[in-house]
Amino acid sequence: MRNRSFWLLGFFCALTATAAPGFAADLPPFHAPMIEAPAVSGWTYRVTPYGWLTAITGTQTVRGRSVKVDASFIDIVEKSDSLVALMGNVEARNGPFAIYGDLVWSKTGVDGSNVRSRTPAPGVSATIGTSVNLDVTMAIAEVGAAYEIARSGPVALDILGGARYWHQEADLSFNIAGAVDVGDLQVIGGRAFARTGSVDWLDPVIGARVRYEVSPGHELFLRGDIGGFGVGSKFSWQAIGGYLFDLGSYNGITFSGLIGYRALSVDYAQGEGAQRYEFDMIIHGPVLGLSMRF
Repeated sequence: MRNRSFWLLGFFCALTATAAPGFAADLPPFHAPMIEAPAVSGWTYRVTPYGWLTAITGTQTVRGRSVKVDASFIDIVEKSDSLVALMGNVEARNGPFAIYGDLVWSKTGVDGSNVRSRTPAPGVSATIGTSVNLDVTMAIAEVGAAYEIARSGPVALDILGGARYWHQEADLSFNIAGAVDVGDLQVIGGRAFARTGSVDWLDPVIGARVRYEVSPGHELFLRGDIGGFGVGSKFSWQAIGGYLFDLGSYNGITFSGLIGYRALSVDYAQGEGAQRYEFDMIIHGPVLGLSMRF
């Protein structure tokens, strides 16, 4: 009896050892439970120094004396005695939300056939003569926020709002002859100078932007805004269209080229008579830049 039990136990162990591999293969594999990491949302940044090859068209009034200006970028480069500009844009984005800033600082001179005298303000002597020169130092600083309200495939729509600050100093000079009444103007040699000093104002701005990803690393965008509304200037508008294209990456920074066109119009006025200052201009021209994204 004991021998039979012994042989049965041995037979059972041998059978188990033989069947174990096949049995194990039929069992479903064991996996540790997977916990997916939540999507990490973070800020991305884009910094874009750029050049704006500006032309200017409109009316400038300095101490009651008005001139009509119509100068292309080539005219300004060829005929002005000053042409200095610093420009840059920065944008930080986190998901659908973004904040942005833009700065333009320029010192531009225009003379000759691109500046023509107009009727002075009431109560101001007609002292505008020949050989009129206009020099304008200008800073435009804009800050604001944007929010993506809609997206369909590669197309996204942002709304935006912010403020645009303007600073200007303008000098208007012209030849004088004989007993011309120059009133409160400064006379140096044979020229009279009308100087504004510092003129500053702040415009609220609202607008929208459309972004279209043509392909990975290639984006078209179109932005428009309006502002002023009598708070600062009477009215202001801006339109920008551009194309961004990736050039390559280095140390975690993606470099992109920028080409586009920008037009900015503003109608601002203050004071009366000999204290009248007015800047009713359209500033427009091609934009070329290098963008860095990280």
